[in-house]
Amino acid sequence: MHHDKQTLRKISSQFRIPGRFLDAAPYGTGHINDTYATRWLADGHEELFIVQRINPNVFKQPEWLMENIERVTRHLQQKLAQLPGADPSREALTVIPTHQGTSSFRDESGHYWRTYVFIRQSRSYDTCINLNHAYESARMFGRFQLLLTDLPGPRLHDTIPHFHHTGRRLAALEQAIQNDPMNRAATSQKEIAFSLARRSIGDVITRLLESGSMPERITHNDTKINNVMIDETSGNGVCVIDLDTVMPGSVLYDFGDMVRSTTRTAVEDEQDLNKVTMDISIFDALARGYLDTAGAFLHPVEREHLAFSGILITFNIGIRFLTDYLMGDVYFKVHRPGHNLDRARVQFAMIEQMERQEKEITRVIARYA
Repeated sequence: MHHDKQTLRKISSQFRIPGRFLDAAPYGTGHINDTYATRWLADGHEELFIVQRINPNVFKQPEWLMENIERVTRHLQQKLAQLPGADPSREALTVIPTHQGTSSFRDESGHYWRTYVFIRQSRSYDTCINLNHAYESARMFGRFQLLLTDLPGPRLHDTIPHFHHTGRRLAALEQAIQNDPMNRAATSQKEIAFSLARRSIGDVITRLLESGSMPERITHNDTKINNVMIDETSGNGVCVIDLDTVMPGSVLYDFGDMVRSTTRTAVEDEQDLNKVTMDISIFDALARGYLDTAGAFLHPVEREHLAFSGILITFNIGIRFLTDYLMGDVYFKVHRPGHNLDRARVQFAMIEQMERQEKEITRVIARYA
């Protein structure tokens, strides 16, 4: 849904943006929120601000979400201000408050909007462009976690409860197999068998967290490569963006999702499974970048499970695709018959790749840990 300039002028004038509104245009490739870059004239030069409408279907509690983001960005700014050579306004998102001092504005139709300072001379890429890009992204996500290890105050809100709870995902899959509302179980016997054979993967991390054997951390929870802004000149990572899913979790969810989404050599819905391989050189760059920063705070139990985390997160999303296929494609958008089944097959092919390269993966982790 695109909003016209008049609407965007009206919305953005609710925020403490200096200067005069010039223009607004859709920005980025995000699927969840509506995002615009707005241009302003202040003291004779142009400034850019990101204005976003929060998707109410995905985030039921926008106030909680913004409270998390406000606390996290403020803490990042304070930490960066103490680091020699760091640029807090560029290396962390800056939330622009409304004239009332709140972090979001609720429009007459009940939708929530927010505004960030635009991060100049940087861009994000939807796919990994080279090994340095993989390294820098992982280094930035590790640094993000590191800077948040000492966030004071109460626990952050769970903006999406049980987001990575694989045990619950498995229960939903088993329910879908049993009910089989679309009579699709017959066409996915192999994938069902694959999932059920690996049931024990499901509760490895949740068990460690619940028993207190593994610390709960503040994690990003959407560590795709396009959530790191890269400097246009140096190619270095600048800033971690898209903080909607920042909440308490395990660092392994973040590292595992990096591995899942970055090392795959084929598209997410590739139908020729021979093309689906795991690029170990990208894995090497991710492990090196991540441990260069996160190595400073990780506990032994977290290090020991880094190699496994890719399998866990890939399994988690794979069974979600399979469940959605069995349920009649109610969650993920599909563009052809069997689309969700194709997606599940790609995830499962990646798990087989990771299982096959387990020795090499473990060696890589040992090299940098």
